[in-house]
Amino acid sequence: MSTPAETSQDDVQDTATDATSETEAAAEQAHHVTTTAEEAGATDASVSTEATEGTDAADVADVADAADVADGPDATDTTEGTEVAPRRRPSRKVAELEREGEIAADFLETLLDIADLDGDLEVDVEADRAAVAIVDSEDGPAPQRLVGKEAAVLEALQELTRLAVQAETGERSRLMLDIAGHRAARRAALVEQARQVIGEVKNSGGRQELEPMTAFERKVVHDEVLAAGLTSESEGDEPNRYVVVLPAD
Repeated sequence: MSTPAETSQDDVQDTATDATSETEAAAEQAHHVTTTAEEAGATDASVSTEATEGTDAADVADVADAADVADGPDATDTTEGTEVAPRRRPSRKVAELEREGEIAADFLETLLDIADLDGDLEVDVEADRAAVAIVDSEDGPAPQRLVGKEAAVLEALQELTRLAVQAETGERSRLMLDIAGHRAARRAALVEQARQVIGEVKNSGGRQELEPMTAFERKVVHDEVLAAGLTSESEGDEPNRYVVVLPAD
């Protein structure tokens, strides 16, 4: 579904007035983030205590969530910097996730309007998560600068959007944000890379280490390895944390 990013200044003011203190702080911070990628990178580091996505709830949720399980210490081995992709947890109700997506879309719509940026919003539910994407609109393409260098702006906005959803629902959000197709393109490339490594591991019987990745990227690899019937682990410390693909027992 698509929600145009078109709101009046009165609507923006009403939203800011009615928002909780967390959401108001997030909106102010996100507006600052959109001015430069450098500022966004700094915001991302300060906003995310569980992640620099580098450690978003992703490696505690994206690996401790290897197939989109949930936030929390579900990894079967978290000793000495090693995490093993664990089991899947029950899906959340689709209606709850759709509501998360709508709240996030309203929040991002307001931010786009404040920053005077083009873009439409698409809301979906993917693998037990709400998913929101800022895409091209009739007025212009989705703003690439909201992705930023090494996706720093995107990660910052995702964390801020999760805070906005949490302020409204009272529940921690694992919502995923994409901007201008950045995550979709990166995911496709990672799936291809993971499949090549899986083939090498099956043929050689030895372990293979991949290059350092963000938590989002590691999760994509973990999911692909799991689907192929092999095992993977995350090793190392941020920002140099990487995935190791292991042969079948």
